[in-house]
Amino acid sequence: MNGMTSDTSCKALRELIAHDADLSRINVSDKTIDLLVHHLELVIEKNKVMNLTRITNEHEALVLHIIDSLLFVAHAPTLLKSDSSLLDIGTGAGFPGIPLTLVSGCKATLIDSVGKKVSAVQDFVDELGLSDRISCVHARAEEVPSLCDSRFDVVVARAVAQTNVLIEYATPCLRKNGTLLVGKGNPTTEELIAANRAAKICGLEESGLFEYELPSELGHRTILVYTKTGNPRIKLPRQIGMAKRAPLGIE
Repeated sequence: MNGMTSDTSCKALRELIAHDADLSRINVSDKTIDLLVHHLELVIEKNKVMNLTRITNEHEALVLHIIDSLLFVAHAPTLLKSDSSLLDIGTGAGFPGIPLTLVSGCKATLIDSVGKKVSAVQDFVDELGLSDRISCVHARAEEVPSLCDSRFDVVVARAVAQTNVLIEYATPCLRKNGTLLVGKGNPTTEELIAANRAAKICGLEESGLFEYELPSELGHRTILVYTKTGNPRIKLPRQIGMAKRAPLGIE
């Protein structure tokens, strides 16, 4: 990566994890760190021929892709286990789905509406030896319930849409008592109010809000946590596009 060796990148990532009080509670083996860095190398190499990421600086990529992905479970390192099922909505280049699978051993489904991105992520999954644990699907979020036979323990989404929209997307994909994790920069009060209204309509409850500062002043992260506690008041999923055209929780 930008002339840096894998060994140097692995050492840098190891130090970043060790120095973060929250992330240091996550069990990340040397082998897992090797794979996390290898995934990033694959992304940057593929980025030479297609637009997967604007971040190519080695240190920034380690933080804004890998560390940012691991923050999803920093508040609860055991949220994802080897027998858990994970759905990553709008996976892009495989973040946060691939890192979360690597550190937890869970089974994951990674979806994106852009077919070229899904094909690229499938190549990464094959190269990393994760094809037995990760499925890559070209689909919109509203299509997932009809494509997947079971519901998921955890749904994650990073910078994909407004939180109220993500709540609607996630609801029919979650099992009862399942968890939605939404990664945001600095959500506005208006967004949080709309999200809580949407959650009530969808049978979810806010169960946590966690704030993090990324290393090297690379940004602020808010992780919003919602738990599916009941049934939605409306039939979900709605028709494709309705979540954005007529979002829930807006008054």
